Order: sequence, then structure tokens, then C-alpha cells
Amino acid sequence: YRDIIYALERLQAPLLTLFAETGKAVEAYRSDVRQLRPRFGALRSMCRIFYSLNYQDLPEYFEDHMSDWMGEFAKYLRYPADSVLEDPDEETEPSPVDVLQAAVVENLNLYADKDEEPFLPFLPQFTSLVWGRLMALTALPKHDALATKSIRFLSSLVGKHMHRSLFQEEATLRQVISNIVIPNLMIREVDEERFEDDPNEFILGDMEGSDTESRRKVSQELLRSMCRQFEAETTTICSEHVGTMLTEFTSDPSNKWAAKDAAIHLMLGISVRAESAQGGVSQVNENVNVMDFFHSNILTELREADMSKRPMVKATSIKFVSTFRNQFARGHLTALMPLLIAHLSFDSVVVHTYAAAAIEKILTCKEDKLDGHKSFKFVGSDLQPFLQTLFTGLFGIVDNADLNENEYVMKCVMRSLSVARDDIIPVTEIVLEKLTSALGRVAKNPRNPQYNHYLFESIAVLVKAVCAKEPQHTAAFEMMLFPPFQTVLQMDVSEFTPYVFQVLAQLLEYRPRDSGLGDAYKSLFPPLLTPMLWERKGNIPALTRLLQAYLLKGASEIVAMGQLMGLLGVFQKLVSSKANEASAFDLLSSVVIHVPLDAYRANMKDMFQILLVRLQSGKTPRFVRLATNFFALFIGKFGYQSYSDYLNSIQPGLGLMLVTQVWIPRLQTDTPVKMEAKIEVVGLTKILCETPTLLADTNTEQIWAQILAGTMKIITNPQARMGLSAGAGAEDADYEETEIGYDAAFSRLHFAARAVLDPFPEAKDPAVDFAKGLYGLCSRNPGKFPPLIQHALQADPKLAAGLESLVQKAGVSLV
Repeated sequence: YRDIIYALERLQAPLLTLFAETGKAVEAYRSDVRQLRPRFGALRSMCRIFYSLNYQDLPEYFEDHMSDWMGEFAKYLRYPADSVLEDPDEETEPSPVDVLQAAVVENLNLYADKDEEPFLPFLPQFTSLVWGRLMALTALPKHDALATKSIRFLSSLVGKHMHRSLFQEEATLRQVISNIVIPNLMIREVDEERFEDDPNEFILGDMEGSDTESRRKVSQELLRSMCRQFEAETTTICSEHVGTMLTEFTSDPSNKWAAKDAAIHLMLGISVRAESAQGGVSQVNENVNVMDFFHSNILTELREADMSKRPMVKATSIKFVSTFRNQFARGHLTALMPLLIAHLSFDSVVVHTYAAAAIEKILTCKEDKLDGHKSFKFVGSDLQPFLQTLFTGLFGIVDNADLNENEYVMKCVMRSLSVARDDIIPVTEIVLEKLTSALGRVAKNPRNPQYNHYLFESIAVLVKAVCAKEPQHTAAFEMMLFPPFQTVLQMDVSEFTPYVFQVLAQLLEYRPRDSGLGDAYKSLFPPLLTPMLWERKGNIPALTRLLQAYLLKGASEIVAMGQLMGLLGVFQKLVSSKANEASAFDLLSSVVIHVPLDAYRANMKDMFQILLVRLQSGKTPRFVRLATNFFALFIGKFGYQSYSDYLNSIQPGLGLMLVTQVWIPRLQTDTPVKMEAKIEVVGLTKILCETPTLLADTNTEQIWAQILAGTMKIITNPQARMGLSAGAGAEDADYEETEIGYDAAFSRLHFAARAVLDPFPEAKDPAVDFAKGLYGLCSRNPGKFPPLIQHALQADPKLAAGLESLVQKAGVSLV
């Protein structure tokens, strides 16, 4: 807020003055194009500054000068459309007046969305002005921006109860639908041209979930806003128009197809009560029979024998199916699947893209089960009969060099492979050849990040589906993937190297047990430690993941190769950066888990010293969490005495000081969960039950009590779920909940995700082990610990009750 106030204090008054003075100059040069054009540009820039200054909240100055600003804005909305700045022959580029008016309407929309009370008296005037300007706009592309912003302004008003009186008359509603909604839903010549000649641009403006606005999209949003306040009336009026349009289409299907297209869009506008881009429609207008309309008008269109007829209506029909995917039963989806697959062979890019997108969305649909959980509506066994035709259609598009990389098609490939699972095994080699061929093509000129991401996700899905079940096939995957991956690494395709490292890690982890690293992986390891590779931020998480896989499968070979010191050097580099500290601890933890302590015993003091420097100079809550979790892991593996010896060799008493000043305070404010909780409990149990020095005097007994309370806080935390992690199975169960896609910082491959490793698999129930450890301690020192335990937990009755329950579960008693 300080920055905003700074900017407001210096800009708010001069901005209004300059806007008004520029307006006077506009009046003075009313017929001089050379003078007007830069001034209208300046006014537009000032409108954008106005928007930025008012975006967070309505500043007091703007509230006090509301009438001044609104007077200026109204003046430009009344500015004559036939001014000297308007070129009657121009169809595409908006005039300076149109651009300014669009910026003004966007400012009005900002205030309308915020329901700013000082703006309310001006609403009737601006509703009339925006309406009038909208009525005067042509269907030409040059007016698209002004039209969409004006419709959005009306939409924000009509959807709110407080503005109900402005629109409640039936005549007004009919005017909105007849004069605004329907004209802006109708297909224009420019839309037909874009559909054929610039399909990607058409898809951006029309596709469900796209951020790009189009006249059709905002018109449908206007209808949905009207339905929020006037559902019955809006539904009745639109249904009349739908009937008329469909009758018009039936009279001449070859020439009146645009009427049917508009009718479908009207239905899309009034039928949806609630939806999300990812989850689809969750609530439907009860006054509309969606399924009846589907059977009468959509299904017949998709079953048309001559698929070349009415491609735009085909695309809209597929969009209807995609939108209402949740409303279809499994039987409907099974009947629709071959129809959608057939449209993958359609020449029209928009049609086959919509078909692929619809199939992909159908494969993520869920339905409620009797036990209250959700399950996929269309599963692998449902998809299996269609796999051959589905992949023939999808790879027919992918293999077509004349077409641009289609991210929706590749996403459908990824999702289909994921759903098919074991059914894909017989054709794995063919599918992998198709994917590696596509990789070879895009590696020469990566230009579509989303397509590239789904391509690598598809490879990762295939690896996971086959190798997780039959690890012996990993060698075949390596033979097929190593050549294109080597090409990517040799060409230094920076966009792809993080993906390659992740899939290599995945393959390495799936190698059969006791198969070692193999010559190819051994030869690749030394170059992975090259500093230049670690300079690229996007490489770091993927390279760390790959080094962890090396340690998992071949720690002894890395030690034998003399490469462990280089790996520890990578840790030292990473831990010096806040951005990379999590990767540093991932790497160091893998060393502790997989490498015998004797191999790096001489270096461990240095590692602890590096951590201490960071704790002293740049201690953040995240670093404390990472460091204390590492301490727990180290103690769990090698005991408290080993931890204490290393730290006390740096400074006497340092080990215990870190426990009291860093570790215990962390547990009080940041309780660990899942696998981290298990590691903490295992480590803390060793401190409590295997460290006699902690019971030497009253002071250390107090520390012991604090550690006990911290351990019980983890165990009794309802969210702890100790040892659980989002493993492979869990990820598959909810993969549609998190949108998979490209991320500019680091694109983690969802289907190549590393299963969280349990460093203490022998500890089946660490809480019970903790109770048994306390029992052993009490047995060796009868009568000493119950008072100490009572003192430690007396501040929180929940902890005491939790321990009592835990002791009963373990079948022991503390005496």
C-alpha cells in the first residue's frame, strides 16, 4: 500500500488536470486529425493510469472528484462516431476514438464490479450511454474490443440484485436479447475466415476455459448474468428465439446453418447455472431440458453421414458435448466416443481440436459413489474398445507436418494413455515411436510450450504404465529414448533438458533391482556435475531428481567412481541460495539414506558447518524446517550421539543448543505432517529414549520434557497422517484436480513424479515405537519418568490424553 499511496500523492491531482486540459485541446482541434490522434492516444494512456490507481481500492481523491471524472468519461462516450478520426474503409483496426471508449468502459466496469457507492448515482446515465454506443457498433472486427467491454459492463450490472430495477421490465430483457445478445452470437464473415485461415486464433477466442474474450463468449456470459436475476423470463424469451432459429435452419440446412449455430450458443448461455473451466458444468437451469435438446439437435449433427457439411456447427455441437460432459451418463459417453473419434479425422483444425479437447475432458469426468467418494465415469475398460481408432486419429494429426503443434491433441494423447494403462502395453513400441518422432521434429524449433509439456508427459505416462508393472521393459525404453534424449542434450535445447532429466530419472528408478546403473548412465553421470548445467534455474529441480535416482539405484557405484565429492559440491552450491535450498536438502538427504556413512564421514563436519552458516546468516522458517527435518533424518539413521559429536566438534554444546534454540521452537509453530512427521518422530524418539546425557541434571531434564511435548504435538496433530505421501496411486486418483501443464519457472512432469521415499520402512507405526521406547526408558528407571512426563504435558491436556491413548494402543504402561 505504501507504493500505491506514493503514486497517488504524486499523480492523482495532475492526472485529472491533464485529462481535462487534453480534453479542451480535443475540442479546439475537433477537425484536425494530426492534432487529435496523439491527444486521443494520451487520453487512452491516462485512462489506463486511472485504472491502475483505482484497481486496489477507491482512493479518497477520486471519490471527492467523482463527478469531474464521470463528466469527462461521459463526454467521450458521446463523442461522434463519424468524427474525422474514423476511417469508413477500415475493417480491422479500431479508431483512436474506439480505443479510448473501450478504455473508458473498462474504467466504468472497474467501479461497477466493486459496487462503489459514490459511482451509483452515475450508473443510469452510463448504462444508457454504453447501451447506445453498443447499438451503434458494427459487426466489424475493429469494434470487437469496444463491444466485448461494453457487453461485460452490462453483464456486471444485470447480474446484481442491487441493479435489478434497471433491467426488470420484460421489454428491456427482450431488447437486450434481440439487440445485443443475438447479433453478437451470430457467425460473421470474419469468423468464418478465421475458422478456416487462422484456426488457432478462433480457438483462443471460443474454447471453453480460454482467457481470450470474444463477442460470443461475453454474450453468453451476459445471458448467464441475466439468468441469475431473471431466469424464468430470460429462459422463455431465449427459448422462443431458439425455436425460431431452428425452424429457419430446418427450412434450408445448407444455407441457414448459422441460425442453428446461434441457437446452440443461446442454449449454452441460458442452460448453465454454475461451472468451472476445469470441472465443467455443476448446475443446470431447471427450466431447460438439456438432454432433449442434445438428442434433437446435437446428436443428429454429430451423426451426419457427410461430415464435411456445416463444419462450424459441428465444432459448436462438440463444444456443447464438452460443456455438458458431467450431465451425460456413462451410456451416453460410450455412444458419443466413436462420434468424437470420427471427428478427429476432420480436415478442419477447429473441429478436430474440439473433438480432442472433448475426449480429454470426458476422460476426467467423475461421478458420485454410494460411499460419498467420486470415481471416474469413463475408465480404462470403457476406453479399451476405442483405443485403436482413437490413437489412429490422434497421431494422424500429430504426424501431419502441415499442421502446427496442437496442444489439445497432445493433451488428449497424454490423458488417453493415462486412462488406458495396461491396455496400452501391446502397442507401446508403436506409440513410443510416434512420440519420439514428434520430439525429433519439435526439438529443432520449440515454439509451443504447452504442446511440448504434454508430449513429455505422454512419454512419462507410457514409461510409468509399462515399467511400473514390468521393470524388465525399462531396457527397451532406454534403447528407444536415449538417442533422441542425447540429441536434445547435444543440441542444448534448454526448453527440453529439464524434461529429459526427469524422464531419465524415472527410467533409472524403474530399472530392475540389482541391475546397477549400466554403462550409459555411468558415462552420463560426470557431465551432470558440470557447473554450467546448474546455472540454469529450470534445470535444478530436474537435475536434483536425477541425482537422487542415481543414489537410489547405484550409490556404491558412485562412490567407487570417486564422484561422491563432486555430488557434495553440488549440495554446497545449492544450499547457498534460498531459491535452491530445498533441492540441496533433497540431495543431502538422499546421500544420508543411500550412502554408507563411512564414505563421507570425513566430510560430514563440513556439511554441518555449511548448514550452521546459513542458520546464522539467512535463517528463514523454510530453512529451519528443512534443517531440522534433516537433523531428524540423520539422528534416525545414525543416532543422537553421532549428530552431537559432529556438532560439538565445531563448538562444545552446539548440538543441544540447536535442539533448544532452533528445533523445539520450530515444532511449536510449524508442526510437520506426512513423511516429514514420521521422520521427525523417529529422530525425536532416538533423542528421548537413547540419550542418557539428557537426564544428567534438572536443566537437561527440562529440555527432555520440551522434546517430549514437541513429539506428542506431532503425533496428536489430526493432519499429521504420519508416513503418508502423495504416491503414484494417489496422484492418479486426483490427477485431474490439478491442471497439468507448462510452467515457465520449472515444468514438473506430473506422471514422472518421484514417489516419496520412506527412509524408515522398518518403522511401521512410529507413534507406537515412540510409546514402546518410553516404556523401555521407564523400565530401566522405575518411578523416575512418570512425574517428568506429567510435568511435560500438563500445559496441554490433549497431549496427555493422546499419550495415554497411545500407551494403551502399544499395550504397555509407563511406571
